[in-house]
Amino acid sequence: MEQFEVKPLIEQPILHIAGHPIFFTNQALLMIIVVVFGSLFLTLAMSRRALVPSRTQSMAEMSYEFVAGMLNSAAGEDGLKFFPFVFSLFIFVLFSNFFGMIPGSFTVTSQIAVTLALACLVILTVLVVGFAKHGIGFLKLFVPHAPLPLLFLIVPIEIISFLTRPISLSVRLFANMLAGHTMLAVFGSFVVLLGGSSILLLKPLALAPMALIVAIMLLELLVAFLQAYVFSILTCIYLNEALHLHDHH
Repeated sequence: MEQFEVKPLIEQPILHIAGHPIFFTNQALLMIIVVVFGSLFLTLAMSRRALVPSRTQSMAEMSYEFVAGMLNSAAGEDGLKFFPFVFSLFIFVLFSNFFGMIPGSFTVTSQIAVTLALACLVILTVLVVGFAKHGIGFLKLFVPHAPLPLLFLIVPIEIISFLTRPISLSVRLFANMLAGHTMLAVFGSFVVLLGGSSILLLKPLALAPMALIVAIMLLELLVAFLQAYVFSILTCIYLNEALHLHDHH
C-alpha cells in the first residue's frame, strides 16, 4: 500500500496551522501538476482556433460540449451558469485519475481527504445556491409530494439522505480508484513472484497475471473516465434540485 502513502517532499513544514505543521507532500505536488497541465492543455488547444480543428482542439471542444450537454440535460438552461464550476470539477477529477495511471505517480483521488473535500465543496455550493434562490423555501426539498402520514417517515429519510451525500459522493470515487490500483499491485506481485521463481515450470505462469494486468489497465482507463463523469453528473443533479426543487426532473 506504499503507493497510497502521502509523503512530505520537504523536511521542513511550509507553515503551521493551530500548532500543526503543514508539509508540501507528493499529493500536493500532483494536484498542482494536474491543475497546471489541465489549464495549459485547454488554453493551448483553443489558442489557435481553426474552422478545421486539430486533434487537441477537437478534444477540448468535445470536453466542453460533453459537460455542457450533461449540465443542460440534468439541470436545464438555468444550470448552465454553473458550467465553469462543473467543468473544472470534471477536468480535475479526470486528469487526476489519468495521472494516477502513470507508473511511479500518485493517485490524488485515491485519498479520501481529497474526494471528501471536493464532495463538501459540491454540497456547500448546492446549499448556497438553494438558499440564495429560494430562501427558507429551500427546505421544501425535504418535503416531497406525498400523503401527510407518509411525510413523518419520508422527511427524516430525505434529510438523512441529503446529509450523507458528501460521504457517498466521496467514497464512491475514492473506493473505485483505490480498488483498481490495489488490484494492479496484487497482480504485479504475482508476475514478479512467478517470474523470479527457481522452479522453471512456474515461470511461464507469469504470463497469466501479466495478461490480467493489461486487461485491468484498460478497464482502469474506462473507470477513470466513468468516475469523473459520475462525480460530475451527480453534481449536476444536486444543482438541479437546488435550482428547481421538485419541479424539474
